[in-house]
Amino acid sequence: MKKIMLWSAGVLAVSIGLTAFIATKNFTVYKADLKLPEGFSATIVADSLGSLRHLAVTSKGDVYVKMNSVRRNKGIFFLSDTNHDGRLDKKTMFADYAGTGIKIKDHYLYASSNTGVFRYKLNDKDEVIDVNNPEVIVKGLLDRQHDNSKSIALDAQNNLYVTIGSWSDACRQPNSGVGMPGCPILDSAAGIWKFKADKLNQTYADGVKFSTGIKNAVGIDYNPGSKTVFATQHGRSFDKLSPPYFTGQKSAELPAETIYELKQGLDAGWPYAYYDQQLKKKMVSPEYGGDGKTSTDKYADPAVAFPGHFAPNDLLFYTGNMFPKRYKNGAFVVLHGRAISPVKGYLVAFVPFVNGKLSGDWEIFADNFTGSDIEHPTGAMKYRPMGLAQGPDGALYVADDLKGAIFKIVYNK
Repeated sequence: MKKIMLWSAGVLAVSIGLTAFIATKNFTVYKADLKLPEGFSATIVADSLGSLRHLAVTSKGDVYVKMNSVRRNKGIFFLSDTNHDGRLDKKTMFADYAGTGIKIKDHYLYASSNTGVFRYKLNDKDEVIDVNNPEVIVKGLLDRQHDNSKSIALDAQNNLYVTIGSWSDACRQPNSGVGMPGCPILDSAAGIWKFKADKLNQTYADGVKFSTGIKNAVGIDYNPGSKTVFATQHGRSFDKLSPPYFTGQKSAELPAETIYELKQGLDAGWPYAYYDQQLKKKMVSPEYGGDGKTSTDKYADPAVAFPGHFAPNDLLFYTGNMFPKRYKNGAFVVLHGRAISPVKGYLVAFVPFVNGKLSGDWEIFADNFTGSDIEHPTGAMKYRPMGLAQGPDGALYVADDLKGAIFKIVYNK
């Protein structure tokens, strides 16, 4: 491992692997070796926190981040930079539940477990006033221990949107490749439910199934540009119970991972259909008579389609002013998995917002989190992006779920 030390005006710089350490007598900056567009740079502002999920940044630049599993019986980190050296040096924890979703809205912190949503009142510094007594906003949501994250979004009309994934990949009859008629899973999962953001102790009976046929949405966000909510979808998989057309290469390439612009009553088609990004068509699922050639127009079109197995795990519409104008209202997407066509993965993508809608054309924004060649990996991955948040200055924060790092990406004008 190569180490380089440079002395200049009291500055020490050390480069080791993925990260460069630049130290002065006043502060230390951890520069991340990400591949970014020209003018952007990244630092690591926190590390070694554990398996992180989504995160939220306060108006003061402090960070709340959810944990995939409890650590010392706590599931939320609150991180602060107390000495203004660019590192989140103060770490406290609270909340006795793990989960994924976390948002700040109207002086409240909203956080989800795998069965419900809580909220905490914030003071004028965006600090939780009472960490031990959150309000219960939603409870009793389905958790079958697989694809069970409850990601959340809040709109401008005081509505709370909660994703509920299906534990079943294809809604099949037991031990067969045949689909269940009417798919009863859709009654309580595979969609996005809408609740009131300020009503306590809501259950399924109080909510509305806002959009359905979305197998597992982990990324969800409100877009103030269109005044609508968008959600990502993890596509289903094909396996040995699928017809021959869907095995081998096609199983590795299909179906698409997608983004939908949600509307009341939208049906994205799962489990009856999937989206084929190669044909650019909605196709009938094999469990319901599909052969890879039969298309359908019965269900909603996605706003964006990514290659299969990219695993879009978070979504953020950029509203800041730090980045160049072309990024305004566009969508950043964490792609937590790896595709084979193209062979890319473990990155943050960007989709421009053009003429009031997502353009459909995506591009790689931040890459090299793994620190290795994706096509020919030679060792363990360094980092793996998981969550996104925007800072008060317009910086983009990215949470990692391997080592528990938080990256801060800025534009140097």
